[in-house]
Amino acid sequence: MFEVILGLEVHVQLNTNSKLFCSCATSFGEEPNTNVCPTCLGLPGALPVLNKEAVHKAIMLGTALKSQINKKSIFNRKNYFYPDLPNGYQISQFEVPVVGLGELTIDFEDGSSKTIGVTRAHLENDAGKNIHAGDVSHVDLNRAGTPLLEIVSEPDMRSSEEAILYLKKLHSIVRYLGISDANMQEGSFRCDVNVSIRPKGDEKLYTRCEIKNMNSFKFIEKAIKYEVNRQIEAWEDGVYEDEVFQETRLYDPDKDETRSMRGKEDAADYRYFPDPDLLPLVITDEMMEKYSQIPELPDEKKERFVNDYKIKEYDASVVTASVEMANFFDEMMKEEITGKNAVTWLTVELQGRLKETSIENSPITAKKLAEVVKNIENSTISGKAAKEVLDFLIENPEEEVEAVIEKLGLKQVSDDGALLSMIDEILAANEDKVAEYKSGKEKMFAFFVGQTMKASKGTANPQKVSQLLKERLS
Repeated sequence: MFEVILGLEVHVQLNTNSKLFCSCATSFGEEPNTNVCPTCLGLPGALPVLNKEAVHKAIMLGTALKSQINKKSIFNRKNYFYPDLPNGYQISQFEVPVVGLGELTIDFEDGSSKTIGVTRAHLENDAGKNIHAGDVSHVDLNRAGTPLLEIVSEPDMRSSEEAILYLKKLHSIVRYLGISDANMQEGSFRCDVNVSIRPKGDEKLYTRCEIKNMNSFKFIEKAIKYEVNRQIEAWEDGVYEDEVFQETRLYDPDKDETRSMRGKEDAADYRYFPDPDLLPLVITDEMMEKYSQIPELPDEKKERFVNDYKIKEYDASVVTASVEMANFFDEMMKEEITGKNAVTWLTVELQGRLKETSIENSPITAKKLAEVVKNIENSTISGKAAKEVLDFLIENPEEEVEAVIEKLGLKQVSDDGALLSMIDEILAANEDKVAEYKSGKEKMFAFFVGQTMKASKGTANPQKVSQLLKERLS
């Protein structure tokens, strides 16, 4: 039996308006090589100037991860050659990062949790992008110089499930803080995974392989599983030392496999040294005081939802998974509906209809969805009718809830006189079945309820129907 050892390096692109060391825009999707200047092109004589907003966002993340924030940190040059790195080095942080030791707690479905150590989070500038087309490669340097926070975990995760929970929680925190859009498709949140194995009970750390630059939770999970199986098979076949060595690998989703990219460098290979063009980064007490005031995070919001809205912990986890969902739920609860119904109609009914569309693009507002729920709770409409109302609103979001209920004729009949008139007609037309019921065949009661609901075309209040039927039949 083997134990899996996983450590993650997550690159979060900060949503500053300009790059880390120059004033070029960080906007995505521009024409290639248009958001560039002498500094991010690495031209001689161009000097870097640190973007203070990136520092503020680093302080916010450090606070969220309960990390040590270093009042003084150093920028280093990380030397390596690659076509999309114009300077021939990356400006990063090595010996003293802006954010030091911290932690992040992940939650499992069974209610248990686990704390994952965070080693550090350091600022660095991104490289450009290589675009390969057949035998020709192009370099787009629009992304070169974009500010990144690289968040490095301790090797505390023991399965792909734990790794994905960690990534999703970190992704959620970054979004709650508003420091990044964390758009994985655009590369704003991407991950390198370090994978190794060891026999159960062994404390030694064996050779780790790094799977580089993945930006999909699904592919990260599949890549980890493949790489773990590859290393276990090599160990069991007696070829571990020949086939598993320190290297960087890529994941091919089409073939569902990892393959070798290059040998993995050690820190010494990068020849780190302090960047002579940048002074040490000094964080003042005033900056700490201001930027450590962060918004309510997922764990705090989850606890509040459980306590204030009386919903289950698992339901609270679902609605706080994204800041947009949590805010939508909070808005619904301002209409004084029950938390349980709000969860169901948000996570099951509305999300089921949105399908591929995210909650922030919902055609109907939180207030309108809450009004639908309120009309169920005050017995104006039935749950079945509410689904019709919701379907109509999604197609016609400009309509008001009350008007839709009237237009579709879905208002429940609760008037005793109108219902008794229907019930009396049904009982008179079915005297034989009334006799069966009174002789002890209680299953006939459901027949009378069904006939009344049919006569009212589904608009009768079922609870009221049952009550009046029992009175009449007794």
